[in-house]
Amino acid sequence: MTISGVIDTPPAAAVNTTSGTGSTASTKNANDIGADQDKFMKLLVTQLKNQDPLNPMDNAAMTSQLAQLSTVTGINKVNATLESLRTDQANAQSLTATNLIGKGVLVAGKGVELSSSTDSAGKTTSTSVFGIDLATAADSVTISIQDKAGNTVRTMSMKNTDIGTYPITWDGTTDAKTAAPDGSYTFTVKAVSGGKTLTDSTALQLAAVASVSTGSGGVKLNTSLGQFAMSDVKEVL
Repeated sequence: MTISGVIDTPPAAAVNTTSGTGSTASTKNANDIGADQDKFMKLLVTQLKNQDPLNPMDNAAMTSQLAQLSTVTGINKVNATLESLRTDQANAQSLTATNLIGKGVLVAGKGVELSSSTDSAGKTTSTSVFGIDLATAADSVTISIQDKAGNTVRTMSMKNTDIGTYPITWDGTTDAKTAAPDGSYTFTVKAVSGGKTLTDSTALQLAAVASVSTGSGGVKLNTSLGQFAMSDVKEVL
């Protein structure tokens, strides 16, 4: 793959995950299973005590009821295991999300924020980070950056690009070789394969993760662009 007008960014940082225990949910389900077994046995004993001595319960009926108890117990154990796994997964996702605080993530969006900084030597440089996600390999990709008035200030191109997510940086240089002022810009992506424009390419913008929220809706990342689910994150920078 060749890239024209694009500065490579370093690989995304690794994210660690750790599973939780889910002990509370497991204990609760185990207690429920035990309660169901006690109820069944009480009913069975009561039935045996009150059966007609002249027409007692036959072995087949007894075996059938015991089989039902075994089936219900097995289903409850499976449910308890699934609940424990769900809790462990939620705990792991929450810990993973916490590790993202203070980092940048790429999510769907067309915004580009250009900002400048000055180093100790007095040199000023401008930098912006955004990205694209390709669901289909493309022969060519054209990225057009527009200012607030809708004028295209910079065009970048990528050739023979495989499926994947690509972080991209822009140093603020325009097509006219001038320096674009700091501020907000937008960009569009046009991917072409076999002479046809692809419809499954996605523009990605950078969001800074400030905090994490957990609740009935799952784990949410609170970022500079709003709230996103973990599944919305295409890449961590």
